[in-house]
Amino acid sequence: MADVVVRKFVTQVDEIFHEGGPPPARPHKRGAILAVIANPFAGQYVEDIAGFMDTLKPLGLDMAGRLVAALGGDPKAIEGYGKGAIVGEAGELEHAALWHVPGGYAMRELLGGAKAIVPSAKKVGGLGARLDIPITHIDASYVRSHFDAFEIGIVDAPRSGEIVLALVMTTGPRVHARVGGLAAADIKGEDGLR
Repeated sequence: MADVVVRKFVTQVDEIFHEGGPPPARPHKRGAILAVIANPFAGQYVEDIAGFMDTLKPLGLDMAGRLVAALGGDPKAIEGYGKGAIVGEAGELEHAALWHVPGGYAMRELLGGAKAIVPSAKKVGGLGARLDIPITHIDASYVRSHFDAFEIGIVDAPRSGEIVLALVMTTGPRVHARVGGLAAADIKGEDGLR
């Protein structure tokens, strides 16, 4: 299987003090890390691509570690997550799906076995394509206060033969969450849902 060739990393962190209402006791942070990599399958149909997921696992762990560091360095402070990928036009949507296992399991491992499935989004797009990455609570997908999204994109990526891989994490709920539902304090932690 081909090696992972990274062209660049991009990291973005938002520090949210309020959204027009009272400021929280501590500012919430939302961050994303993106890696622009060469797509080893661009321009051709390859039947057996699943092995590339194992090749991507070290990159997933590296990216998850970089993002936790950018958000303050404490994995226990992370409450929400998501992942996504944008494939350049010489690739196919299935190439983005290769990120499901290495991206999701990297974050779950680094965060101490988070239970909830890592939500994701993917698409094929050209230079500057944007993608909204869904976010849920790391231990229970039904925690409504943590339903969110983070828009990612890079002006000069993905080039035709590239893939943009993304991980997103948050340190709390939406800053003024108040629409009810399961509260983070009430998570049972049995099934990744509640």
